[in-house]
Amino acid sequence: MGRRDTSPAAQVVECDSLDVHVLLDNTTDLTSSSGSMVTSHLGNALRRRPRFGLTGTCLCCANWGLSLALDIQANGETRRVMFDAGPDCESLRRNARILAYDLTQFDAVVLSHGHWDHAGGLTEPFTQQRRRSTVKVTEFHANHSMFVRRGMRTAPDRVVPFRSPPSPERLRGLGAKLIIEETARVLADGYAYLSGEIPRLTEYEVGLPGHVAMRSKSSEWTDDPLILDERWLAVKVRDKGVIVFSACSHAGVVNVLRHARTVFPDIPLFALMGGLHLSGQPNEQIIDRTVEDLADFSLERIIPGHCTGWRAITALAQRFGDRVTPLSVGQTHRF
Repeated sequence: MGRRDTSPAAQVVECDSLDVHVLLDNTTDLTSSSGSMVTSHLGNALRRRPRFGLTGTCLCCANWGLSLALDIQANGETRRVMFDAGPDCESLRRNARILAYDLTQFDAVVLSHGHWDHAGGLTEPFTQQRRRSTVKVTEFHANHSMFVRRGMRTAPDRVVPFRSPPSPERLRGLGAKLIIEETARVLADGYAYLSGEIPRLTEYEVGLPGHVAMRSKSSEWTDDPLILDERWLAVKVRDKGVIVFSACSHAGVVNVLRHARTVFPDIPLFALMGGLHLSGQPNEQIIDRTVEDLADFSLERIIPGHCTGWRAITALAQRFGDRVTPLSVGQTHRF
């Protein structure tokens, strides 16, 4: 008798459906058509029937960063996962209020990597839980390398530091149940998969040149272009396949998808959603190669946002047509 597969991927439970609410993204777009499986920002705003009609106060704000709220439905129940928290608590709080999304009800909060534009709002769900004296205990998933100091070298003798994520001690003090491990795992009762370290296989996806890290208070800035703490998230949806969430794709989105295909070899990759990190130099130089290699995965839906950039989104739309729907704050995507 063969040995039973006990890997985290083998433990992932298939859900009936998945709704993804875009709590934060760089862009806002009220009027572009997005197909029947997407509720627009405007649609979500009008659903609440704003008291004074359509005004700026009833709309979400865009900000540099990403935060996705996943509602995973199975057997009449919903598990909720937050994938990143955007750049600051204020934007996240405002948008959640406008979308009538309860930040206190997450089963798990996941940080994709240790950059400020994904970690700045991390304390908000736990702060709201504490203020409401909720009994719910929310898991916080990360790995140790996410908490080192980061920055960008803008000249040989100058580094612009990044604001670090909230410390594990601060999150624990707010009531979070910390799960800080390097390896892959399942969460939300097995309905979501969080990857381990992403193998770097392509020769043209080289990370973020100029990125540096400081491993301890007494150390100096050292080159850190690969950002090896980055992780991707996945949900398996019945009759569709695997939805892959890559918040920033510093590892290279082709590397992310190759890793996902290795982890789920017998299940089609149905959709890719998140930041593809194809904006700015030198990332824009690899747009054509990336788009060409993405064709190998036969994705039904590609939902790029955050750090993807308009040049890459244009190239994706030209190649894949209506399979591409750009991310915009306030949207809801259904799978």
